[in-house]
Amino acid sequence: MPKEPVTDTIVALATAPGLGAIAIIRLSGGQSLEIIQTLTQGHHGKIPARSPTILPIEEPKTGKLLDHAMVTTFPAPKSYTGEDLVEISSHGGWLVPALVIEACQAVGARIAEPGEFTRRAVLHGKMDLVQAEAVIDLIEGRSRATHDSALFQLEKGLSRRISDLRAQIITIEAFLVHHIDFPEEDEAPIPVGIIAEKGKTLLNDLDELLRTAPEGELLREGALTVLAGLPNSGKSSLFNALLGQDRAIVTKIPGTTRDAIEATVSVGGFPFRLVDTAGIHDTEDTVEQLGIDVTQRYLNHADLVLLCVESGRDLLEDELHFLDKLEGRPVIVLRTKTDLHTKKDKDKNFIHTEIAPRGADEVLQISALEGTGIARLQETLPNLIYSRLVRTGGFVPALTRARHSDSVRVAKNHLAEFIQELERVVPVELASTHLRSATIALEELLGVVATDEILDQVFRDFCIGK
Repeated sequence: MPKEPVTDTIVALATAPGLGAIAIIRLSGGQSLEIIQTLTQGHHGKIPARSPTILPIEEPKTGKLLDHAMVTTFPAPKSYTGEDLVEISSHGGWLVPALVIEACQAVGARIAEPGEFTRRAVLHGKMDLVQAEAVIDLIEGRSRATHDSALFQLEKGLSRRISDLRAQIITIEAFLVHHIDFPEEDEAPIPVGIIAEKGKTLLNDLDELLRTAPEGELLREGALTVLAGLPNSGKSSLFNALLGQDRAIVTKIPGTTRDAIEATVSVGGFPFRLVDTAGIHDTEDTVEQLGIDVTQRYLNHADLVLLCVESGRDLLEDELHFLDKLEGRPVIVLRTKTDLHTKKDKDKNFIHTEIAPRGADEVLQISALEGTGIARLQETLPNLIYSRLVRTGGFVPALTRARHSDSVRVAKNHLAEFIQELERVVPVELASTHLRSATIALEELLGVVATDEILDQVFRDFCIGK
């Protein structure tokens, strides 16, 4: 079980530091209400709960005015953290918030650690660990699909599914009690065979949830999408077109791109980490070779490869060999610079189609200059990488972190061992130990059982004021 929540009072800036109209400073802990009363002695009265009030914020020792701020108090337990909590909306900038925080420290508060407000919310039962992770996903999300998924998770979409699976395991444990307590009886209320079948159904449910992990984790990180091809094949122009701005240098000189350029872009509402790379070819130029080595490292970890091949010619043997080496990774062959070739046709709107070569999922005709095929590519990318989420609209329980997958996989493995032991007629009391282990794995995922190590892992990437 989590350790008892600490009782000291923490303070931190909850908005981004720097120039801005407003800065929000948070206090949480047993002394929060006392601290704000001390800093607003010029008010001469009790601050009303949950009612924003303009108050003078003063230095505690000298009484010198620091700012007129909007103060809102949230007495426990009806607050974000479950503790007494105060939010001070002061003027923004660098100095005023810093002076207010210093004043809070002078009368007993300490600077919060990263994620400590949300950590206290978990320790006080205001949310579970899966919801806490959704908070940072909501803050850091760069696409609409990430936003929708984080909100769904924050509203307990995934937590409810995990809790339901945990409850089913506990139900199976309950079915076994009669067998353990009265082993000499000939017939039990529920035969072992039926219990095994219920276990197999639950095993399928856990496996179905695990299948959401690849797309769920990509949704947080963004699918690593590498533009590859020969020099001067149109990679940089396409990179700029998808990004909507000129990030990569484009010239007619082959080999302009000598290093990888990476940017995150939302395509169809889904996140993609787009990488423009150096053209792959044989070279004796040391700098060019270094760029090609970087390209290869990106390709080794790519979730999707866009192979750029200029229109008007067949794929070269080297390009076909390149496709073979991608080992089943999703690949779209992009026939670039179609504007140079369709101009030769009487019907300039005509773009020919071709069968995808071995190792490629699709072939698309693209002109970064005229925008031809860009919309089709933007439609194809999410369908290829996020097919399940596109189909469901994203509002389904999905495992978005390795921690989620690890816990569900542990539960699944223990449940599988439980079923195998039942089928081998292992004594029920021995087989049932696997059910307890499966339950604990899901409880750790939710934070029902959580060590400091698990909590530290969850909150290490949070910002200070959250």
